[in-house]
Amino acid sequence: MTKSRKIKESILYGLIYLCAGLSVVILVGIICYVIAKGIRSVNWQFLTTVTSVLKGTVGIAGNIVNTIYIIVITMLIATPIGVGAAVYLNEYAKPGKLVTAIEFATETLSGIPSIIFGLFGMMFFGQTLGLSYSLLTGSLTLILMVLPLITRNTQEALKTVPDSYRSGAIGLGAGKFHMIRTILLPSAMPGIITGVILAVGRIVGESAALLFTAGSGKALLKGLSFKFLREKVFQSGGTMTVQLYLSATSEGDFDTAFGVAVVLLVIVFLINLGTKALAKKFDINRVK
Repeated sequence: MTKSRKIKESILYGLIYLCAGLSVVILVGIICYVIAKGIRSVNWQFLTTVTSVLKGTVGIAGNIVNTIYIIVITMLIATPIGVGAAVYLNEYAKPGKLVTAIEFATETLSGIPSIIFGLFGMMFFGQTLGLSYSLLTGSLTLILMVLPLITRNTQEALKTVPDSYRSGAIGLGAGKFHMIRTILLPSAMPGIITGVILAVGRIVGESAALLFTAGSGKALLKGLSFKFLREKVFQSGGTMTVQLYLSATSEGDFDTAFGVAVVLLVIVFLINLGTKALAKKFDINRVK
């Protein structure tokens, strides 16, 4: 290796480490700044009450409940559709114009700005279907947003499964659906779970689309009966990100905004830990 080449490689290595270090510094800086600004606002009352002028309380309990509602509804519908679409495209559909068109549509959907999804959801689900501003309208809109993410991640996970697994199962007399259910999906489960949890992360961090569709209501449930749980779906509900936006802009309450930001950072951190733990668990099970 010539001296000039060694110098060039050293410079490139230095730039790579510099970029990596810069990424870490930026992340740590953002986390420290947000925690320093918002940790004083986070307490038990902040997490278990709603903001009320009459009671003199400031809290995000209603927003936390709304966020959980939207996550559950969205994932219950989007996960089976996304995984099923990926299985069809990867295992059943023959390569051709139809598959190419579906994949192109999926990639295009993933690149559309969320504000456009919000506008579409407001006009179609909210006005045309008469759902108005509600958690259901927000969930149906988010389904359109996370479907490409789940589908593409599942496709990539299925492609990593060796063809010998398929051939071996079919050679032993298993039907194709039985092979997919018992061999293919369990083997691809780490990638599928990663896609699902990334979709949950996008739901948690979404605000633009939900401002147009779910609204900003923050009332808590009146009870835990099926009637109240069902009625809540058709009511307006602002998630934590929506409340953060409103607190920082319309209300000018930056203490609450940074408090919500701290809670969101903790949730995102737990989601990432959960992703790694589940993926590792399924990898170990697959090896066994």
